[in-house]
Order: sequence, then structure tokens, then C-alpha cells
Amino acid sequence: MQITYKFRLYPTEDQEKRLLETLEICRQTYNYFLSKIREGNKIPSRLELQAELPKLKKEKPELNRVYSKVLQMVLYQLYSNLRALAKLKKNGKKVGKLRYKGKWFKTFVYNQSGFKIIRTGKRLDKLHLSKIGDIPIRIHREIEDKIKQVIIKRYSSGKWFALVCVEKEKEQKPKTGKVIGIDVGIRFFLTDSEGRQIENPRLYEKTLERIRIEQKRLSKKKKGSKNYEKQRKKLAKKYEKLVNQRDDFLHKLSRFYVENYDVICVENLNIRNMVRNGNLAQKILDASWGKFLHS
Repeated sequence: MQITYKFRLYPTEDQEKRLLETLEICRQTYNYFLSKIREGNKIPSRLELQAELPKLKKEKPELNRVYSKVLQMVLYQLYSNLRALAKLKKNGKKVGKLRYKGKWFKTFVYNQSGFKIIRTGKRLDKLHLSKIGDIPIRIHREIEDKIKQVIIKRYSSGKWFALVCVEKEKEQKPKTGKVIGIDVGIRFFLTDSEGRQIENPRLYEKTLERIRIEQKRLSKKKKGSKNYEKQRKKLAKKYEKLVNQRDDFLHKLSRFYVENYDVICVENLNIRNMVRNGNLAQKILDASWGKFLHS
């Protein structure tokens, strides 16, 4: 099974420029090949796509500033998206065209090589990324097994993270012989068949007023100005904190049931239809039942 560790990066100003440049070149490469595929009206094989990279590098020398396997992973992502879209269409689903990547393009991938973790014995270690450099990283827990992949991600708040992926054998937990049923709700996040009732933390509801204040301040700033960008990051940090609090709550709760019960029975909910109820939509989305049931 695959396990992913999430570690915060602390790039220098020069390193951040290189990270941003890598993101932009990956985005442009994705859009360039998508444009070519649309013109040809045919999905090429992954190897055919990769064979075009050396030719493009001759036309656009700036691509040489990005590690080769990072660009190969961009094409792998494009190929996977196209195949997934074609499969949905084949199954009778109504699908549109694959969209070009805009400024929301936030990740690039080092697969199998081009990276190395350097232990320094200090508060911050180093993550070596080919063509970028040795970036300070906070490794707050031990990485088990061999690293297969490193995903570099930039969040809306401006923070950078490394998602370190490793593969390890699935651990067989001892059987408990226990079965439990779970019913999710709004007032209580869940009620189980053993009588437990877990209060709904209502995290979004509690931070909504603060988010509204920051949103109002953002609306008064001139778009594109330094003050606008500063306020946008401040708002993004509020949302980021909300997501982190929610994920922490859901992870700890799901972990408790997985470790203590062999069989967990839950109702098959159609959450998409339920959120059409305007009076309850926000509360249902705040509860994040779907994320809990799939975590």
C-alpha cells in the first residue's frame, strides 16, 4: 500500500522563484500538448507523447531548466486525464472537453529520481530537488521504507509542502471480532450502535464570521495590488486552518473505528441529492460525511 507523508518546505527567495518557474513551465507544457491533441483529434499513447518532448526542448530551451522526469510526469498526468475522460464517455456519461490548466495549477512531481532527503541534525533538514537545489524541510516524523515519489505543492496561502510517497506492505491488524453500525447526522456528527454520540464540531460555522470579515476586507482592495495579494493570502490561511482542523477531526474519529472494529456498517447516503436542500446544504457540507466515510 502507498503511504504519503506531508512536510512543510521553507524555500529561500531564489528557490521559490525556481519552484514557481517550474510550476509555470509544467503548466505551459500541459496546455501545449493538450492543444496539439485537440488539433489532431486523437489520443496518442503515453510513449508517443514522451517522444515529442526532446523536439519541444529544441524549440523551447527554457524546458531544460526543469528536471526531465518532472516533464514526463506532466505528460503522464495529461494522458491519464484523457483516458479517464474517454472511459466515462464510453460508459455513456456526458463529458465535455479537457480544460486547459490555469493559475490554479499547483503541483509538480518527481517520480523515482531527482530527489534526495539530506539529514542535517538540525531543526530543519534539506530536500534536494534536481534543477532547484537543497530546500529546507521540516521532517516531523520518520519516513519508513523507500521513497517512490515526491509531489511538490503550493497552497493558496503561499506555503509550500512536499508530499513524500512510500510503498510498504499492508499491516495485518489483529481481529477484534466486533461489528458496529454508524448513523451520521447534523446535530450529532454520528451515533453508533453501541450508544456513542459524537458532537458535530461545526468548524465552518464557528469560523464563518471571521472568514466574512476577511472576505469583506479583500473586496475593498484593488485587484492585482500588493495589498490585495497580502489580504488574499490572509483569507486563504483562514480556509487552510479550517480544512486542517476538519481533516484532523475526521482522521482521528475514523482511525478509532478502524482500529477497534472488524466490520463497520454505514448507510448508503446520496449526499449530492441531500445538499440540494437549501436549508441544510451548508450544514451537510460542513459535516463532511463523504470524506469521513472514505477516510
